[in-house]
Amino acid sequence: MTVFELALRSMRQNVKHYYLYFFALIFSMSLFFVFASLLHDQQVQSMLESSDKFLIAFQSAAILLIGIIVIFTISSNQIFLRRRSREIGLYQLIGLSKGWVARYLIIENVLLGLGALIAGIICGALVSRLFVLILMKLLRLDGMPAIDFSLLAAFDTLKVFVLVVVTTSLQMIFMIYRSTLLQLFQADQQPDLSSQPPTVLASILTTIYAVLGIVLLGYGYELSGRMVDEQLILNAFLVLLSTITGTYILFRVTIKWWFSWIRKRKNGHLGLYNSLSLAPLMHRMKGNANSLTLITVLSALTITLVTMAYSVYYSTENTVRMEIPYDFSFENRQQDAQSFVTELEREGINFSYLPIEAVRTKGVILNPLDESSHIEERNLLWLPAEQLQRADKKLSVPSHGEAVEYSVSAQTAFDDSDFSKRYPTKIELISKGQTVSYPLQELIVENLVNSDISGNQILVSEKTLREIENSVSNNAGYERVQIDTYHIPDKGELALASSLYQKYNSDEYFTTDFYSRYRQTLEISGLLIFIAAFLGLAFLASTGSILYFKQMTEAEQEKQSFKTLRQLGFEEKMIMKGIVRKQMVVFLLPLFIGVLHSIFAVKAASIIIISDITVPTIISIGAYASIYFLFALSTLGYYRKIVKHAML
Repeated sequence: MTVFELALRSMRQNVKHYYLYFFALIFSMSLFFVFASLLHDQQVQSMLESSDKFLIAFQSAAILLIGIIVIFTISSNQIFLRRRSREIGLYQLIGLSKGWVARYLIIENVLLGLGALIAGIICGALVSRLFVLILMKLLRLDGMPAIDFSLLAAFDTLKVFVLVVVTTSLQMIFMIYRSTLLQLFQADQQPDLSSQPPTVLASILTTIYAVLGIVLLGYGYELSGRMVDEQLILNAFLVLLSTITGTYILFRVTIKWWFSWIRKRKNGHLGLYNSLSLAPLMHRMKGNANSLTLITVLSALTITLVTMAYSVYYSTENTVRMEIPYDFSFENRQQDAQSFVTELEREGINFSYLPIEAVRTKGVILNPLDESSHIEERNLLWLPAEQLQRADKKLSVPSHGEAVEYSVSAQTAFDDSDFSKRYPTKIELISKGQTVSYPLQELIVENLVNSDISGNQILVSEKTLREIENSVSNNAGYERVQIDTYHIPDKGELALASSLYQKYNSDEYFTTDFYSRYRQTLEISGLLIFIAAFLGLAFLASTGSILYFKQMTEAEQEKQSFKTLRQLGFEEKMIMKGIVRKQMVVFLLPLFIGVLHSIFAVKAASIIIISDITVPTIISIGAYASIYFLFALSTLGYYRKIVKHAML
């Protein structure tokens, strides 16, 4: 029998162990093929205004996806090599050289990969048009995607396959030539707890480490709530360091210490269910700390990535409307404004019109936290509240002599988001050689007029505005401003009105209307959520599969224990109850901690999202957890099969 024939026979015999690994490889290759197909899809690119950003976004995502696939295959291959270590040792024991064994495993690896590559390309080709349609729906683009096969995408996927095969083959060669026969025969053995009781000093140190893990997590969570200040980069680094280190200590020491405390309280009498759940976890928690920490961190990263991307997409219209409250506006361009009205009327587009008479001056907004900024003059746009109320804006008219600042960019412009430290404050103007102060009561995160009209937007009463105008009209920087604003009630007519408005944009006068900014933001946010969902699926498939493979290996190691319990008369249901308890810890604990990490991460990053992020967070966590539970159910199904056939 040749090496090639032996590899084929081995694959047929081990198909029950390879099926999920094979499925995960197919899934990874399919995802990459879809990514590559979108990258080379001219139809989608031609529909997008930001095609350059589209290419950059998908190229960057493709690199991340390649990294995920390589890490996943290395981790999975390591688990399967450990499971087959005894088989590899037997080949060497009967006199076969390490070179022969390496060739045998590499051939098997290439055959398995080729199958996954072909199946992945076929599956990717079948569903790629569906994902193009999903992307077009996310971007609100009309049309039906054409059905074709991208040779360039298939070639890119082939290059990824070669990278995966070369990497895993080198991993196999390294493992075979580095391991001794004794190590190969002992690699898949279940680790045991030390028979020697720990010393008093060791117990004290373990307790300190166990508490340290919780303290580090608490510190990371607490710091994440106040990390946005002048030391943002340092704070972000400390949050990541303390959270990841705390998670690792939690899995390596804290959980085992807690289980040991439970066992000590029970005087060692754990019972059947705890023996099937707590005892195996205590044996393996130290060895599984690396993988559980990785799974937890990746889960947190995935949920955070998807949540933030979905939050941006979910709040696109509201965010743009807060930045550009009027569909169209002109500043001191009465002739262009009249021409625009004429064109709207000629096209039969219904609209509402509101002129606003404002004043722009130079002035200083005092900052109680930084006296050095008091000398910095700014353009101040003084807006009358009574005129703005005519546009059905729900505004309160400030008291005489007082002002309120409006700025949609305030959350990202300041080092902190606690505006109570900066407000109330004062605005200082120079009037006839003297400084005049106006109380500035608060700052509201939205714009009163479109963002392309320069100046800090200050709301005052009309009476206050007239006083300011009279006192500073002779100063440098003073300017009367007429803002002509338009609102289109029918959203279906916005696209046509926007095309008419573009005629009045030039190098001298460049303004942004609501529809154009909305379309631009929608494209960017739609690409973000699409890419985040794809990468999230890849992360989820990788972490879930690795956890499943490890539990599958442990199930094989515990097979003799299940057989003994069955011989003693324990029923399958009784044994499965203990196994369910164990799997709840193995699967739910990383998920729970990962979700907790992501909640604090999203809360810290929510400063860039103006709208409420509660709904996107709940939906993202729910979707991730639902798919994650499928791996837990698959693991329980595998355990049930092992327990059921333990007597055979």
